[in-house]
Amino acid sequence: MGIGLTEEHQALATSVRGQAERDMSHQALAEQGVLGLHLPEEYGGQGYGLLELAVALEVLGERRVPGAYLPTVLASAVLARSSGSTDLLSGLAGGSLTAAVALHGTAGGDTLLALGSAEADVFLLPVGDGEWSLFEREDVTAEPFEGVDLDRAVCSIVGFAGARKRPLGAVPVREVAAVLLGADACGVGAWAVATAAEYAKVREQFGRPIGQFQGVKHRVAAALVALEQARAAVWDAARALDETIPAPGAGVRNPPTADSSRSWIVDDEARLAVGVAAVLGPDAAVRCAADAIQVLGGIGYTYEHDAHRYYRRALSDRMLADDPGEWAEKVAGLAVAGVRRRMEPDLPEEAADVRDAIRAEAASLRAMERGDRPARFAREGWIMPFLPKPWGRAASPLEQVIIHQEFRDLNRPNLGIAAWAVPSIVKYGTPEQAERFLPRTFTGEIVWCQLFSEPGAGSDLAGLSTKATRVEGGWSLTGQKIWTSLAQYAHFGICLARTSPEKSKHEGITYFLVDMSTPGITVRPLKEINGEEIFNEVFLDDVFVPDDLVVGEVDGGWRVARDTLSHERVALGDSWGPGSQHTDMIELIGKLPGLRQSQREQAGRLWAEGQAISALGLRVTLSQLSGADPGTAPSVRKLLGMRHAQAISEYCWSLDPSNARWSRMILTTRAFTIGGGTAEVQLNIIAERALGLPRDP
Repeated sequence: MGIGLTEEHQALATSVRGQAERDMSHQALAEQGVLGLHLPEEYGGQGYGLLELAVALEVLGERRVPGAYLPTVLASAVLARSSGSTDLLSGLAGGSLTAAVALHGTAGGDTLLALGSAEADVFLLPVGDGEWSLFEREDVTAEPFEGVDLDRAVCSIVGFAGARKRPLGAVPVREVAAVLLGADACGVGAWAVATAAEYAKVREQFGRPIGQFQGVKHRVAAALVALEQARAAVWDAARALDETIPAPGAGVRNPPTADSSRSWIVDDEARLAVGVAAVLGPDAAVRCAADAIQVLGGIGYTYEHDAHRYYRRALSDRMLADDPGEWAEKVAGLAVAGVRRRMEPDLPEEAADVRDAIRAEAASLRAMERGDRPARFAREGWIMPFLPKPWGRAASPLEQVIIHQEFRDLNRPNLGIAAWAVPSIVKYGTPEQAERFLPRTFTGEIVWCQLFSEPGAGSDLAGLSTKATRVEGGWSLTGQKIWTSLAQYAHFGICLARTSPEKSKHEGITYFLVDMSTPGITVRPLKEINGEEIFNEVFLDDVFVPDDLVVGEVDGGWRVARDTLSHERVALGDSWGPGSQHTDMIELIGKLPGLRQSQREQAGRLWAEGQAISALGLRVTLSQLSGADPGTAPSVRKLLGMRHAQAISEYCWSLDPSNARWSRMILTTRAFTIGGGTAEVQLNIIAERALGLPRDP
């Protein structure tokens, strides 16, 4: 998905894309209203905000639009939300005026580089102590600067006169620039990923498409993961800036006071969101463009292909947005100071009545004795509210979000493996099976394990060899399972076994519910590297399973298993592992003496990654609320979340190796990129489903 999520944003992206394909000239963009998307209608604008501008910039970034578009909309965004100089907005929106904006250096310094042409009509320049002023062309001496980007004008400010300058005060020019450059970078990254994927589909080596080789497939998929993370960060930063002083009609967090006119004050929450975008956005574009050149091979390193121009644009975006390391230090400083970014969806008006009803139910539950709550949770469908009644509440996505918010402190039971099994029993099982197992599962009386993985199959689940042989009244199961979490405590297990070995690999598999107390079952715990015994080997030796414990059709178990695994991936993606989040890292840092610069920078990068994963989760929620399919987003989140948990644990342990918690977590999190589908399997899923790369033979 692009930066824009709503139907309106997608329509905007389509419109801008169509215009760019017809004519990318500055005047053509102005005539189509693209230069004034974010400006009030009274100045010839469309009355939208920076988020809509970011949506357009991503599309234009895909086409590497030349000219003065980006510095002009950057300057007009600042002017429209600040005191004075609004007389220039109509010209900037209409295309009769262009702007240049200095983003590097300070007045009086050795170098003052500006994004934009030396022939621009107006210049937005820093004048010291965080203050900015506007200058007209005749008051500025500027020279063209030969940068790495062949299609973007950059100029060097040699000198300027202050007699006719227009002071703007401490306006957030660099913050707005970071978001807009980040949006452009997302467009560059999108082009690079799409180009690499399309080439990998058709370029053949050694008798098959190169996209079938995991080395290529995983490179392109990993680039898409980095791009999606950057999109989430830029989207959230644009929202955050719009919440300060927004376009007319939008919600505002810090409205201007009577004596401040339209002084644009960016609070720390917005600065944190912007910092995250600045850390992740341009870096993602550089990575995607570099990987595209690698996939293209020799042709990608020549002027014969546009890949080098996109790589140059990505480098330019990163240079102009400023050093990601410095932004990372700012992010770390804000996070340590207690600044947090709110990650809650803005709900429609009809949510108020729904919330009132759910809040009343939550209050009623709080009034009960804690020990009496589980039975009511189960009876009223609060544990898995998305399930149909009577097992859930048939809750809509909107209701699910509100239940999650209002029930946070009520400690609903953690079903563990059952959270993956229950939806499959509801969907494919018989009414008798649901009635037998679900009530006692919800109350915690039945604990489940998952008997899927086998020693010889690994991640190739369909390669299982456990056999189920037809006997009187049911089936006899023989085989070995491994990596079975909590099998030594489980009452029942969901088990896959091959009932028709003569059929193809994904056929002839059946889904069973196995009583773990049945004769013939042997459970042997495996000691893990952290010293715990969660995983187990399970040996099945002529284990009888009656016919009434087959879920779904005989030989139709692969479909049921896929349903179970989809719930598993969502669950693992939503929980990054206990004690392994960016918030835990900041909690530790707050207890330690001052960090070195490199440590602060690393902390900021890790915080940025974690916050972007949260933003990605919010984007998935909003997509579901609108009825859209999240696609491969669960796999993207799972991959990012598991790697993030490992990185957090490694970093925290390096800060305090004597800390027992982090000594344990650095070992525990090693399993996170293996369990529930290895990182490599997730990359295959992303590459094949999202990018259409050829499946492994």
